[in-house]
Amino acid sequence: MSWLQTHLIVDKAQVPLAELLFEELGALSVTLEDAADEPMLEPGPGETPLWRATRVSALFDGATDADRLRMAINQALNAETSRRLTLEILEDRAWERAWLDNFRPMRFGQRLWICPTGMSVEAADAVVVNLDPGLAFGTGTHPTTALCLQWLDAADLAGRTVIDFGCGSGVLGVAALKLGAAHVIAIDHDPQALLATRSNAEQNGVADRLSVQGSDAPLPPAADVVLANILANVLIDLAPRIDPLVGQAGALVMSGILEPQAADVLEAYRRHLDFAPVVLQDGWARLDGQRRP
Repeated sequence: MSWLQTHLIVDKAQVPLAELLFEELGALSVTLEDAADEPMLEPGPGETPLWRATRVSALFDGATDADRLRMAINQALNAETSRRLTLEILEDRAWERAWLDNFRPMRFGQRLWICPTGMSVEAADAVVVNLDPGLAFGTGTHPTTALCLQWLDAADLAGRTVIDFGCGSGVLGVAALKLGAAHVIAIDHDPQALLATRSNAEQNGVADRLSVQGSDAPLPPAADVVLANILANVLIDLAPRIDPLVGQAGALVMSGILEPQAADVLEAYRRHLDFAPVVLQDGWARLDGQRRP
């Protein structure tokens, strides 16, 4: 079975028109992507921002007449916009597993591994988190996640309580549990993230030591370790909520921060925490703080 896929690059103001046009022409699905490498990693709750240049892609049944479709789209758009239209035949495949062609077990630090289902790690001392990507962000491939996983690998987590604030796929919380943490509370504003976190914890046999809650729920008691891999502006805005979660002599590990943003995030948390030197990877920063006595 094959599909007919169209791609159209438009200004963000034209996105609703392009979506409506494709839907009226019988599109089975419409997706939006960045067309100009404009970072937008994690919008805030309720926000649906668009890129200045957005690629609108629509998927049609493979039996659709490509010439008729192109003509209909060209008639509905101005000449400048329609010149950016491309069509392609898309052969069917097992899309839910296609990403595995390039994803292999990854090591973070000395012993922590993220491993996709169906693969194995031979190292005798390996601590393995089995994880496949779902609808929630976080597999370890992004530098911000990698930075946090490296910290977890080097930490003594035995018997400690952990809060994973902005848990995404739950990869950090599950890794903490596999490394010996006593209990993890995973917090996120996205219900899908909470479902993914619970599912990944079950897959790894640690669900009995994991709790999940929405970010609008009452804050839990302070923990020994707080992990917050979210964007810099969100970290700054949430400082009054995140800071109290760090228990006596507890640790705060923050990432999702571009190197030039590190100073502003540090400033928002310096009142009660002492920070180690900033750790960098591929232009991203990790901030390691400890509650001041």
